[in-house]
Amino acid sequence: MRVLVAPDKFRGTLTARDAGDAIARGWRRARPDDDVVVVPLADGGEGTLDVLAPTDDPAATRSMRTVTGPLGDPVEAAIGMRGETAVIEMARASGLELVPAARRAPMRTTTRGTGELMAAAIDARARRMLVCLGGSATNDGGVGMAAALGARFLDVDGRPIGDGGGAVVALNRLDAGPVLDRVRAIEIVGVTDVDNPLCGPAGASAVFGPQKGASPDDVVVLDRALAHLAAVAARDLGVDRSHEPGAGAAGGLGFGLMAFTGARLRRGVEVVMEAVRFAQQLAGASLVITGEGSFDASSLRGKVPAGVLDAARLAGVPAAIVCGVATTDAPGAVVRSLVDLVGNEVALADAARSLERLASELADDAATLGAAQG
Repeated sequence: MRVLVAPDKFRGTLTARDAGDAIARGWRRARPDDDVVVVPLADGGEGTLDVLAPTDDPAATRSMRTVTGPLGDPVEAAIGMRGETAVIEMARASGLELVPAARRAPMRTTTRGTGELMAAAIDARARRMLVCLGGSATNDGGVGMAAALGARFLDVDGRPIGDGGGAVVALNRLDAGPVLDRVRAIEIVGVTDVDNPLCGPAGASAVFGPQKGASPDDVVVLDRALAHLAAVAARDLGVDRSHEPGAGAAGGLGFGLMAFTGARLRRGVEVVMEAVRFAQQLAGASLVITGEGSFDASSLRGKVPAGVLDAARLAGVPAAIVCGVATTDAPGAVVRSLVDLVGNEVALADAARSLERLASELADDAATLGAAQG
């Protein structure tokens, strides 16, 4: 058999590469004569940089920059370059993992550091920029990002507004011209796995604000602030991008990229699969194995498993999903979980060896996997 192993990360335990290697080891233990190929994937969130510009790939380079962190403190963040394409993970400059739980404050957190990474990519002569939008600590609508690139956001007295989502309520007028001039010759793509609009019950503040530390009162203020930002942007820029799918990604950074840099948004797993030539890798495979830490209903809406399953169906290749925990089924695919195999405690404490064991048991059933696809 030729087996293609294409997982996302197992959040908090394994990178996509680590997960893929563990699956491959387990499979080879049971079936040493099979051809097993590991192609790590990502959906635009944390880990996308490691997939698109891995440190062991001679065609890719990494550089570190000191930028403004989400609370204004300096942080070290990496930029990946592959040819003239820059890969930027906003989570590395403006991410939730950079803020201790006790200090999470989306009224104050800023995307300024992400804009500083984008500026560094421009200085490095990038002609294309992939800005990955998962894992944010912010809710500022991309104002910090755009300000770092030269946009002006002014209050009624003509002074720059402060950082953070809460400060956006003071916005009176904006000028994104300097940013649009600066990126005119650069293709900017916002890479995301969500399709939320900017505002409202399904918007950035209501859906994602609480996990970033927003209280119910904060959510009301932040949603109002983003609606105000959208109105001012529509007036001053002549177009309203707030209702477009993905505008609410990364606390409204999706909106900010579209409105202030002319970016377009794309489904992250599709961007990654194109970059790693997944369709070509899938051709001739006898089986594809994908997975992630938690396989739930959202996994089938824009996440890595959804992208892999769609591609597998088109190619007529049987598919299996391995995961930490499963709370849903995948029609037409085998689903196996670490928790079902070894229990929650062992699954977390020894994820790699547990995943090896799961893959080995899956390989023992290799002859029946094709039939299981129905």
